[in-house]
Amino acid sequence: MTMSTPPPPGVYRSRSSTTRRRVLTVAAAVALVLLGYLIGRLQGFGTPANGSAALPLPSVTASSAPVAPSSADPEPSSAAPTTPAGVDAYAPLQAEAAAGQQGTQTEDTGDVGGGKDVGWIATGDSLRFDNVNFGDTPATQLVARVSSESDDGGQMEIRIDTPSNPPVGTLRVTDTGGWQNWQTVTAPVTPVSGLHTVFVTFAGSGDDEFMNLNYFSFGH
Repeated sequence: MTMSTPPPPGVYRSRSSTTRRRVLTVAAAVALVLLGYLIGRLQGFGTPANGSAALPLPSVTASSAPVAPSSADPEPSSAAPTTPAGVDAYAPLQAEAAAGQQGTQTEDTGDVGGGKDVGWIATGDSLRFDNVNFGDTPATQLVARVSSESDDGGQMEIRIDTPSNPPVGTLRVTDTGGWQNWQTVTAPVTPVSGLHTVFVTFAGSGDDEFMNLNYFSFGH
Protein backbone atom coordinates (compact mmCIF):
# COMPACT_ATOMS: atom_id res chain seq x y z
CA MET A 1 0.00 0.00 0.00
CA THR A 2 1.38 3.26 -1.14
CA MET A 3 1.09 6.15 1.30
CA SER A 4 0.63 9.76 -0.11
CA THR A 5 3.06 12.29 1.07
CA PRO A 6 1.41 15.14 3.06
CA PRO A 7 2.09 18.69 1.84
CA PRO A 8 4.66 20.59 3.67
CA PRO A 9 3.40 22.72 6.60
CA GLY A 10 4.07 25.97 4.68
CA VAL A 11 1.46 25.02 2.12
CA TYR A 12 -1.26 24.83 4.81
CA ARG A 13 -0.23 28.20 6.20
CA SER A 14 -0.38 29.74 2.72
CA ARG A 15 -3.90 28.40 2.04
CA SER A 16 -5.10 29.45 5.47
CA SER A 17 -3.79 32.99 4.95
CA THR A 18 -5.48 33.22 1.53
CA THR A 19 -8.77 32.05 2.99
CA ARG A 20 -8.59 34.64 5.75
CA ARG A 21 -7.87 37.42 3.28
CA ARG A 22 -10.85 36.42 1.16
CA VAL A 23 -13.14 36.36 4.21
CA LEU A 24 -11.92 39.80 5.32
CA THR A 25 -12.37 41.22 1.84
CA VAL A 26 -15.93 39.92 1.60
CA ALA A 27 -16.71 41.21 5.11
CA ALA A 28 -15.30 44.63 4.26
CA ALA A 29 -17.37 44.78 1.09
CA VAL A 30 -20.51 43.80 2.99
CA ALA A 31 -19.73 46.43 5.65
CA LEU A 32 -19.32 49.13 2.98
CA VAL A 33 -22.62 48.14 1.38
CA LEU A 34 -24.38 48.23 4.74
CA LEU A 35 -22.78 51.61 5.61
CA GLY A 36 -23.90 53.09 2.29
CA TYR A 37 -27.39 51.75 2.81
CA LEU A 38 -27.60 53.25 6.30
CA ILE A 39 -26.31 56.64 5.09
CA GLY A 40 -28.90 56.64 2.29
CA ARG A 41 -31.66 55.83 4.76
CA LEU A 42 -30.58 58.64 7.06
CA GLN A 43 -30.49 61.13 4.18
CA GLY A 44 -33.89 59.96 2.98
CA PHE A 45 -35.59 61.44 6.06
CA GLY A 46 -34.95 65.02 4.80
CA THR A 47 -35.13 64.42 1.04
CA PRO A 48 -38.33 64.24 -1.11
CA ALA A 49 -38.99 61.25 -3.29
CA ASN A 50 -37.72 63.04 -6.41
CA GLY A 51 -34.34 63.61 -4.80
CA SER A 52 -34.45 67.42 -4.60
CA ALA A 53 -33.83 69.18 -1.31
CA ALA A 54 -36.99 70.03 0.61
CA LEU A 55 -37.66 73.80 0.76
CA PRO A 56 -39.61 75.32 3.65
CA LEU A 57 -42.97 76.73 2.61
CA PRO A 58 -43.31 80.51 3.11
CA SER A 59 -45.53 81.45 5.98
CA VAL A 60 -48.68 83.36 5.01
CA THR A 61 -50.08 85.78 7.53
CA ALA A 62 -53.55 87.17 6.95
CA SER A 63 -53.69 90.96 7.12
CA SER A 64 -56.64 93.31 7.09
CA ALA A 65 -54.51 96.35 6.18
CA PRO A 66 -55.29 97.77 2.71
CA VAL A 67 -52.61 97.59 0.08
CA ALA A 68 -51.26 101.02 -0.83
CA PRO A 69 -51.74 101.88 -4.52
CA SER A 70 -48.67 101.97 -6.69
CA SER A 71 -47.14 105.38 -7.18
CA ALA A 72 -46.95 104.58 -10.89
CA ASP A 73 -50.75 104.57 -11.11
CA PRO A 74 -51.97 107.57 -9.08
CA GLU A 75 -55.67 107.98 -8.62
CA PRO A 76 -57.14 110.79 -10.70
CA SER A 77 -57.64 113.99 -8.77
CA SER A 78 -61.20 115.06 -8.18
CA ALA A 79 -60.23 118.60 -7.18
CA ALA A 80 -62.01 121.31 -9.10
CA PRO A 81 -59.83 123.55 -11.28
CA THR A 82 -58.83 126.76 -9.60
CA THR A 83 -60.22 130.06 -10.80
CA PRO A 84 -57.58 132.45 -12.18
CA ALA A 85 -56.73 135.17 -9.68
CA GLY A 86 -57.00 137.89 -12.30
CA VAL A 87 -55.55 141.39 -11.90
CA ASP A 88 -55.30 142.74 -8.37
CA ALA A 89 -57.69 145.69 -8.04
CA TYR A 90 -55.68 147.00 -5.10
CA ALA A 91 -52.38 147.24 -6.97
CA PRO A 92 -51.69 150.07 -9.45
CA LEU A 93 -53.42 149.47 -12.79
CA GLN A 94 -51.16 151.16 -15.34
CA ALA A 95 -53.25 153.14 -17.84
CA GLU A 96 -51.03 152.15 -20.77
CA ALA A 97 -51.58 148.45 -19.94
CA ALA A 98 -55.31 148.60 -20.75
CA ALA A 99 -56.65 145.61 -22.69
CA GLY A 100 -58.60 148.00 -24.92
CA GLN A 101 -58.87 151.75 -25.52
CA GLN A 102 -60.86 154.28 -27.48
CA GLY A 103 -59.58 157.75 -28.49
CA THR A 104 -56.48 157.82 -26.26
CA GLN A 105 -52.73 157.86 -26.88
CA THR A 106 -49.71 156.92 -24.79
CA GLU A 107 -46.64 159.07 -24.11
CA ASP A 108 -43.52 159.07 -21.96
CA THR A 109 -44.40 160.30 -18.51
CA GLY A 110 -42.54 162.74 -16.29
CA ASP A 111 -44.12 161.21 -13.19
CA VAL A 112 -42.08 159.50 -10.49
CA GLY A 113 -41.03 156.02 -11.68
CA GLY A 114 -41.09 156.93 -15.38
CA GLY A 115 -42.69 154.70 -17.98
CA LYS A 116 -45.77 155.72 -19.96
CA ASP A 117 -49.02 157.52 -19.31
CA VAL A 118 -52.21 157.86 -21.33
CA GLY A 119 -52.77 161.39 -22.60
CA TRP A 120 -54.92 163.52 -24.86
CA ILE A 121 -58.00 162.28 -23.03
CA ALA A 122 -61.26 163.92 -24.08
CA THR A 123 -65.00 163.35 -23.78
CA GLY A 124 -66.06 159.94 -25.13
CA ASP A 125 -62.66 158.29 -24.68
CA SER A 126 -62.39 155.07 -22.64
CA LEU A 127 -60.06 152.33 -21.36
CA ARG A 128 -60.87 148.66 -20.65
CA PHE A 129 -59.24 146.39 -18.04
CA ASP A 130 -60.11 142.68 -18.02
CA ASN A 131 -60.33 140.26 -15.08
CA VAL A 132 -59.91 142.81 -12.31
CA ASN A 133 -60.23 140.95 -9.01
CA PHE A 134 -61.75 142.94 -6.13
CA GLY A 135 -61.75 139.90 -3.83
CA ASP A 136 -64.35 139.13 -1.18
CA THR A 137 -64.04 142.42 0.70
CA PRO A 138 -65.70 145.14 -1.40
CA ALA A 139 -63.69 148.09 -2.66
CA THR A 140 -65.07 151.46 -1.57
CA GLN A 141 -62.45 153.92 -2.83
CA LEU A 142 -60.81 154.95 -6.10
CA VAL A 143 -57.26 156.34 -6.15
CA ALA A 144 -55.83 157.83 -9.37
CA ARG A 145 -52.63 159.54 -10.48
CA VAL A 146 -53.68 162.34 -12.85
CA SER A 147 -52.49 165.60 -14.43
CA SER A 148 -54.26 168.41 -16.28
CA GLU A 149 -53.79 171.83 -17.80
CA SER A 150 -57.42 172.32 -18.66
CA ASP A 151 -59.32 175.31 -17.33
CA ASP A 152 -62.60 173.44 -17.34
CA GLY A 153 -61.36 169.97 -16.37
CA GLY A 154 -63.62 166.94 -16.50
CA GLN A 155 -64.31 163.64 -14.83
CA MET A 156 -63.08 160.04 -14.82
CA GLU A 157 -65.81 157.41 -14.36
CA ILE A 158 -65.59 153.75 -13.30
CA ARG A 159 -68.12 151.37 -14.85
CA ILE A 160 -68.34 147.64 -14.16
CA ASP A 161 -68.69 144.91 -16.84
CA THR A 162 -70.07 147.14 -19.66
CA PRO A 163 -69.40 150.79 -20.56
CA SER A 164 -73.15 151.42 -20.62
CA ASN A 165 -73.66 150.55 -16.94
CA PRO A 166 -74.04 153.47 -14.52
CA PRO A 167 -70.70 154.50 -12.99
CA VAL A 168 -69.90 153.10 -9.55
CA GLY A 169 -67.49 155.96 -8.97
CA THR A 170 -66.73 159.40 -10.45
CA LEU A 171 -63.50 161.29 -9.91
CA ARG A 172 -63.36 165.01 -10.70
CA VAL A 173 -60.14 166.22 -12.40
CA THR A 174 -59.18 169.92 -12.44
CA ASP A 175 -56.08 171.86 -13.50
CA THR A 176 -53.01 170.48 -11.69
CA GLY A 177 -50.66 173.13 -13.07
CA GLY A 178 -49.37 171.26 -16.12
CA TRP A 179 -49.77 168.19 -18.29
CA GLN A 180 -46.85 166.53 -16.48
CA ASN A 181 -47.55 167.97 -13.05
CA TRP A 182 -48.96 164.87 -11.36
CA GLN A 183 -51.27 164.63 -8.37
CA THR A 184 -52.93 161.74 -6.51
CA VAL A 185 -56.69 162.18 -6.14
CA THR A 186 -59.35 159.97 -4.54
CA ALA A 187 -63.09 159.45 -4.78
CA PRO A 188 -65.61 157.05 -3.18
CA VAL A 189 -67.07 154.14 -5.16
CA THR A 190 -70.12 151.97 -4.68
CA PRO A 191 -68.85 148.73 -3.05
CA VAL A 192 -67.55 146.26 -5.63
CA SER A 193 -66.31 142.70 -5.03
CA GLY A 194 -65.47 139.68 -7.17
CA LEU A 195 -63.96 139.43 -10.65
CA HIS A 196 -65.02 142.04 -13.22
CA THR A 197 -64.18 143.91 -16.39
CA VAL A 198 -63.53 147.55 -15.50
CA PHE A 199 -64.25 150.35 -17.96
CA VAL A 200 -62.84 153.81 -17.36
CA THR A 201 -64.82 156.43 -19.27
CA PHE A 202 -64.11 160.15 -19.52
CA ALA A 203 -66.40 163.15 -19.81
CA GLY A 204 -65.45 166.82 -20.05
CA SER A 205 -67.32 170.07 -20.52
CA GLY A 206 -66.23 170.35 -24.15
CA ASP A 207 -64.45 168.52 -26.93
CA ASP A 208 -60.89 169.42 -25.89
CA GLU A 209 -58.48 167.12 -24.06
CA PHE A 210 -58.73 167.73 -20.34
CA MET A 211 -56.52 165.18 -18.49
CA ASN A 212 -53.72 162.62 -18.49
CA LEU A 213 -53.85 159.32 -16.51
CA ASN A 214 -50.78 157.45 -15.28
CA TYR A 215 -52.36 154.73 -13.12
CA PHE A 216 -55.23 154.05 -10.70
CA SER A 217 -56.20 151.49 -8.07
CA PHE A 218 -58.94 150.71 -5.59
CA GLY A 219 -59.03 150.69 -1.80
CA HIS A 220 -61.27 149.70 1.10
